[in-house]
Amino acid sequence: MAFRQALQLAACGLAGGSAAVLFSAVAVGKPRGGGDADTRAPEPSTWTGVSRPGPSVWDSNWDRREPLSLINLKKRNVESGEEELASRLDHYKAKATRHIFLIRHSQYHVDGSLEKDRTLTPLGREQAELTGLRLASLGLKFNKIVHSSMTRAVETTDIISKHLPGVSRVSTDLLREGAPIEPDPPVSHWKPEAVQYYEDGARIEAAFRNYIHRADAKQEEDSYEIFICHANVIRYIVCRALQFPPEGWLRLSLNNGSITHLVIRPNGRVALRTLGDTGFMPPDKITRS
Repeated sequence: MAFRQALQLAACGLAGGSAAVLFSAVAVGKPRGGGDADTRAPEPSTWTGVSRPGPSVWDSNWDRREPLSLINLKKRNVESGEEELASRLDHYKAKATRHIFLIRHSQYHVDGSLEKDRTLTPLGREQAELTGLRLASLGLKFNKIVHSSMTRAVETTDIISKHLPGVSRVSTDLLREGAPIEPDPPVSHWKPEAVQYYEDGARIEAAFRNYIHRADAKQEEDSYEIFICHANVIRYIVCRALQFPPEGWLRLSLNNGSITHLVIRPNGRVALRTLGDTGFMPPDKITRS
């Protein structure tokens, strides 16, 4: 009798442990409205187009540039087999590392009625000077500057560019500020309309796909590229590049004129060297407006 009771208790313990493991596995995807947990595979974010992998799972083909995915396997020669595959893989393999420097624009006049009136403040201009000096002091051979077409980003670029003579610059609407994706948890002080998420989200995701990826196979040397844009855009890009839930972007905070440094290796691995660095600015020059 005692032996039977012990078996029953052990069975209950195992069942409880299994339930705990199952709950932890699906808790991230539980429905907000209550009810039974949904054990189906997570739905892809509206415009990211990819299902979020489980914990500790890295999608090596996140930028759709993993060499094996670029090869049409149907064209493989059956006789040569692996030798031909290996040579074709080498043709598509990246060799260089990309260093991405994401710069948030400097402080600006937030009360401008029109976007063109939201120019940099005197302090904002000082911040841009300090950021430019910091970038120049790194001693790197920057390849290009890509900047948002919004006034505050253009003016920040104008000042930074003076410290990096000879570096080409390109303006783009893709990097303009916006609402990338509805944040989780939601906040009460900032609630864009659903249509803004729909429009801005697709554009900012397009910016990510266009600019954030491993080097092209033809690139022989490491590159150092500067992107001058906005806090929401940078935070979203960081989350996407690190394969963190993009809905968590608003949990990050970036100072004006700050430097965020991403590294993309030839194998597609991504590392965050710095996030929102303003350690090169005096404390009285640091703002987040």
